[in-house]
Amino acid sequence: AESMKGDREIVLAAVTKDGSALQFAAGSLKSDQEIVLAAVSRSGSALQFAAESLKSDREIVLTAVSRSGYALRFAGESLKSDREIVLAAVTSDGFALRSVAESMKGDQEIVLAAVTSDRQYGGSALQFAAGSLKSDQEIVLAAVS
Repeated sequence: AESMKGDREIVLAAVTKDGSALQFAAGSLKSDQEIVLAAVSRSGSALQFAAESLKSDREIVLTAVSRSGYALRFAGESLKSDREIVLAAVTSDGFALRSVAESMKGDQEIVLAAVTSDRQYGGSALQFAAGSLKSDQEIVLAAVS
C-alpha cells in the first residue's frame, strides 16, 4: 500500500473520485499541479493537503474556493486579497468572509455577496465585515431578508 501512495496514476484516479484522498498521497505528488487540481475540482477543501507552494497557485485556489468557499482558509495569504478568488469564495460560502484579508472585509460588493449567500444562516457572515459595513442598510437588509 505504501508504494501505491507514490504511484501517480493510482493517486490521480483516487483524487478524481474523492479529492480528500490527496491526504494519503506521497509528498512529491502533493506538489503535482495536475493531481492537486483534480483533487480540488472534486473537493475544494482538499486544498489543505496540497503542498504549501500550490496553496498559492491561483488556478488551484480559484478552483478550490469555487467548489467550497471554506477552502479559502487553506490558501496562501496573498490570494486572500485577490478580488476574484475572494468573491468566488464568499459566493460559494458566505462564512468564508472570516478568512479573507482584512482589506477585503470593507469591500461592499464582497460583503454583500457573503451575507447574500449566507442567508440560510441568518446572514451570520456579517459579523466578519468591517465595522463601517455592519450598519450599511443594503447589506443589513440582505443579511436579514
